Amino acid sequence: MILKKISIVIPIFNEEENIRLLANTLIEVTSRLYYSFEIIFVDDGSSDMSLPIIKMLCGENSTFHFIQLARNYGHQNAIKAGLDMANGECVITMDGDMQHPPALIPQMIEKWEEGFDIIYTKRNDTEGISLFKKISSHLFYKLLNFLSEAKIEKGTADFRLLDNVICDMIRSSKESEFFFRAITRLTGFKQYLIEYNAAQRNAGKSKYTVGKMFKFALQGITAYSVKPLQLATYLGLLFACSSILYVPYIIYSYFDGHAVSGWSSLIATVVFFGGLQLFVLGIIGIYIGKIFIQVKQRPVYRIKETNVYENSTVEL
Repeated sequence: MILKKISIVIPIFNEEENIRLLANTLIEVTSRLYYSFEIIFVDDGSSDMSLPIIKMLCGENSTFHFIQLARNYGHQNAIKAGLDMANGECVITMDGDMQHPPALIPQMIEKWEEGFDIIYTKRNDTEGISLFKKISSHLFYKLLNFLSEAKIEKGTADFRLLDNVICDMIRSSKESEFFFRAITRLTGFKQYLIEYNAAQRNAGKSKYTVGKMFKFALQGITAYSVKPLQLATYLGLLFACSSILYVPYIIYSYFDGHAVSGWSSLIATVVFFGGLQLFVLGIIGIYIGKIFIQVKQRPVYRIKETNVYENSTVEL
């Protein structure tokens, strides 16, 4: 008989100290399950020894595969590359820093066998996490959920299982900006949540700086929502109404004799409309920029080397 094949996709960027531990843990977990597995490491332009270690693992065990991207395309595009190349009946995506516990994989597969199409996870706060990280994470989800159509729960990340039906939808997507958490949330398929306590990072440091978090939030908001454009309309109305408050000052200056002829009305008009136009044009510019990138239809990643298709499904 042919075993059901399950793919595990792991984007990697400078995780040389975590890869072998993660690989050993995955082998320990998957060896107890009655399925065929392929574990795909996607090297996203690492500058350390991550890729040589991955290639060494592939030589030691045919379960492991690798995709080497031509350069660093970002975490989300690395996931997309792995999904595009995976050929399992479902795909599990997880990070390579050991904060996504492989021990949850059997439970995720069990829920998939029960009929759920998407099994996603929610991380409880990690012990020892800094106050700044807690606040920035809280603000990230607040901003994202306020402005985006996709409502994403705090603590959910890219550790999830997707049925191949969902994967095919993602593979056929031609979007230039891929936001994994939102696109899976908006599918409408049957979903199940698993909560877990995240361990502290095994080694290395987080790749998500404040700047990257802000860019990530902006990408998620503008890729799946037009609310910022609607907000610009409301702000325009607000500023137009608030400009009336400047009228009493203009009248006072005129009768007090301190007003320069034409100065008050000119400054009020320039300051008000100048600031408003720059703000609105900035929002419109972001969307026009996205259209500009989208119509070019450039690939969101390029593969330099891979061994994904060297092995076929195991038969018994």
